Amino acid sequence: MPQITADGLTINYDVQGEGPPLLLIPYLSADHACYAFQLPSYTEHFSCIALDLPGTGESDKPPGPYSTAVYADQVASFLGAIGVEQAHVAGVSLGAAVGMHLAARHPRRVRSLSLHSAWDASDRYLTTILELWRTLARTRPSVADVVIEAIFPLCFTPEMYVSRPDFVDTLEEFVRSRPVQPPDAFLAQTDAALAHDAVTALGDIRVSTLITVGAHDLICSPRFAERIHSRIGGSELVVFEHLSHGALHEDPETFNRATLHFLLGQKDFTATARSSSTSMG
Repeated sequence: MPQITADGLTINYDVQGEGPPLLLIPYLSADHACYAFQLPSYTEHFSCIALDLPGTGESDKPPGPYSTAVYADQVASFLGAIGVEQAHVAGVSLGAAVGMHLAARHPRRVRSLSLHSAWDASDRYLTTILELWRTLARTRPSVADVVIEAIFPLCFTPEMYVSRPDFVDTLEEFVRSRPVQPPDAFLAQTDAALAHDAVTALGDIRVSTLITVGAHDLICSPRFAERIHSRIGGSELVVFEHLSHGALHEDPETFNRATLHFLLGQKDFTATARSSSTSMG
């Protein structure tokens, strides 16, 4: 795995595929491998750059608190350090929060923006969930236990747990196979999520933007997606009617089809604004 120094931090990352650069920003606690179900499809068209955010994977884990705006600055420095002037940018959950600030603060770095399971500013419900996870992180044997016992059940539909128990087991094994995240780093990342506020930044985003959300998302429900859609001019909104927060894992075929449709449409993107809303079953 290649590593590079950006903003004084060692950043671990992976590059697969050929074509225009596509930066993949992970969600809370995850490293670059969280996009494993997307890479077979994405790498047919793009050079996929997936990184470990500081505090995760094999990247440095500086003392917290972290913030989504500082993360965005670090990601911009990372792109410069690896010689990528501009990339399509996609992020899930915390990764989407970082992507918002990246597009607003460093617009020349972002060719298009894909925001999946996103939120613009933490509200009381989301704060309550994050505080629950923080409490468990101080008591459970590992962060992986918190992910498996408390985060995943809110990220996937009950139907997946009931009808696909082997797949649930596979996801749990995958989480335990990844580099261990120290509890302090997890808490620092949740600090970033708690303090996230991109309401003002959304108005500064000028690139073509896709927003996706699961209709059954208990963490970042359509209440956020619709608001983000209304505040980013020309954005597109896709609602996965049968999915929750972790759509990229629960139904990668549907997720990949919708997201690739958007990404491939950007190759000859013009400044013409487009605005649409779509539901996918």
